Amino acid sequence: MSTWVKYAIRQINADAHRSADTHLFKLPLPSLAGVDIYLKDESTHPTGSLKHRLARSLFLYALCNGKLREGMTVVEASSGSTAVSEAYFARMIGLPFIAVVPKSTAQTKIKQIEFYGGKCHFVDKSSDMHDASVALAESMGGYFMDQFTYAERATDWRGNNNIAESIFRQMACEPHPIPSMLVMSAGTGGTSATLGRFIRYKGYDTALTVVDPENSVFYDSYLSGDRLLTSTASSRIEGIGRPKVEHSFQPDVIDHMMKIPDANSIATILWLETLIGRKAGASTGTNLWGALQVAEQMVKNGQKGSIVTLLCDSGERYLDTYYNPQWVQDNIGDLSTPTAALAAFG
Repeated sequence: MSTWVKYAIRQINADAHRSADTHLFKLPLPSLAGVDIYLKDESTHPTGSLKHRLARSLFLYALCNGKLREGMTVVEASSGSTAVSEAYFARMIGLPFIAVVPKSTAQTKIKQIEFYGGKCHFVDKSSDMHDASVALAESMGGYFMDQFTYAERATDWRGNNNIAESIFRQMACEPHPIPSMLVMSAGTGGTSATLGRFIRYKGYDTALTVVDPENSVFYDSYLSGDRLLTSTASSRIEGIGRPKVEHSFQPDVIDHMMKIPDANSIATILWLETLIGRKAGASTGTNLWGALQVAEQMVKNGQKGSIVTLLCDSGERYLDTYYNPQWVQDNIGDLSTPTAALAAFG
């Protein structure tokens, strides 16, 4: 192993030791008698999202597999948050970084990628990102990080302070310490794979529900078993949903899936802000809408228990899109029906 690789691994591990765990907080929803919903707040990572965990794992995986060398350019296909986090780690170890992103990516994310020293290469739609990334990396002798292939194998799903171990540790003193359900959306599928594998590894009586936005093929693939499904449309919920079934998506560790309308996801983050006084990204809305449906069904069935889902990133990244009423009207449509449904929860 080269001196530089040893240095790079030490730098990344040192960053992990400097970072505290993310908070887990309970939503104040007295209408859901006997059912508690918790959000694990991944927006508090140094780069502001759940993808900080993934980026760290991907860099360590590439370094320990001998794929990254000093001076090599790192290329990634990303709708934003993973690219922000990878730009952070690339700068930490002195490597150039290029993010291949759709033109529709929020300007705030683009500015954050550039803040950490990264550059952006734009493509028309998310389905173009992979091939453009491969070509770009090959043209400059760089390395394509390929989160959509390596996310599920780069993370140590047995423990080592991964997100699943963290959730169960933080739930230990709650009224229902073993969650009845974990709810997670899928971008790469890596986090849902980690959660599902950890549940089975530990033998917990916890089910995993994966929620999927419109214009994504994960849900239909899960129902049909067809991993060759594709779509020409792009997800409007940044960070989740894909036009093809990615290698990291592992349906066999999932117990249930839901398809969530995009209007419901956006209405949910606006409702959440009134509840906790903070803005969250749209993927959090997808997660929380799914968690609320699970909770409502548990109440109807007379069940008691806990549900855990994720606050993936801050809504401050989306002020020009999901928190812009005109953008929402033009791109998502009317939110009145899901807004009325959410009002019933308090």
